Amino acid sequence: MEQLRMALGENSYDILLERGLLERAGKLLDLDRRVLIVTDTGVPQRYAALLAGQCAAPVTARVEQGEGAKSFAVLEGLLKTMLAENFSRSDCVVALGGGVVGDLAGFAAACYMRGVDFYNIPTTALAQIDSSIGGKVAVNLGGVKNVAGAFYQPRRVLVDPALLSTLPPRQLANGMAEAIKAGVVGDEPLLALFEQEDAQGRLEEILLRSLRFKQRIVEQDEKESGPRKLLNFGHTIGHGIESVYGLGGLLHGECVALGMLPMCTSPALRARLEAVLRQNGLPTRAAFDPAAVFAGLCHDKKAADGQVTIVTADRAGAARLETVPLERLRTLLEREAKEGIGA
Repeated sequence: MEQLRMALGENSYDILLERGLLERAGKLLDLDRRVLIVTDTGVPQRYAALLAGQCAAPVTARVEQGEGAKSFAVLEGLLKTMLAENFSRSDCVVALGGGVVGDLAGFAAACYMRGVDFYNIPTTALAQIDSSIGGKVAVNLGGVKNVAGAFYQPRRVLVDPALLSTLPPRQLANGMAEAIKAGVVGDEPLLALFEQEDAQGRLEEILLRSLRFKQRIVEQDEKESGPRKLLNFGHTIGHGIESVYGLGGLLHGECVALGMLPMCTSPALRARLEAVLRQNGLPTRAAFDPAAVFAGLCHDKKAADGQVTIVTADRAGAARLETVPLERLRTLLEREAKEGIGA
């Protein structure tokens, strides 16, 4: 078993990585109490049943799959369920699902009685690679992603690669986008791994390298006041695209893939990244309305006073932060719509 320790003082926790962890959750997590299991309709029901069978007093809440579940209405439903079931501050919440479930369940745990224990058992590649660690929990508001949320660290994270066996190829590729991002930002050997034809056959190595990379960044900057902003590579434009087209079919990782390309400041890196994205089933072209995407990214949490902090890179492993006028991104989007990621 691989065990990483997220060192955050009183908020420290372990990240465990091994096949079969879900079957041993009762021994690895404190489930001898009331447990709200939050899952969604895309997660096999047998996973939730297996987890519930290891809890002393399980209550399962199954939400609709997709970004639409990250709403105040669904959040309120979870909180009302906990209240109706007489949850106390000594009880806990377990997320069993992808990034949406983790964000939603974690925010519910942060809100209920000012905070109850939260565990994360990610079931998608995207969540196992990235979103299950770091403590960002949120819901969407007014069509803007993650604008209402908190930093709330889990008590433990169980990363079980066996749970990915039920994912369709597109969902697996969706998660790979965040690992590719990590390679560009600060782990060039990880990016090189993706250039091999059998990259996804080395899934556990990809998971471990990605988790270690994010662990290092979060330990330096838990609340995203400095280095952690580097993890947003591809996300400023990506979230803008997702805010317009996400519910219509584009997945988060696909939007991040598209958002990374304009942030490559050298033709060599852009060409390398495009090849890696194509090889791993991710888009490099998508038709979009630059005005609509610009309107979406203007709500970015990193935007203020007509400026926004973006992450750029001219070579793998050497990303940097830049604060630029929002108008520069408008111009960039208009150019990309004609010549770059626009098809």
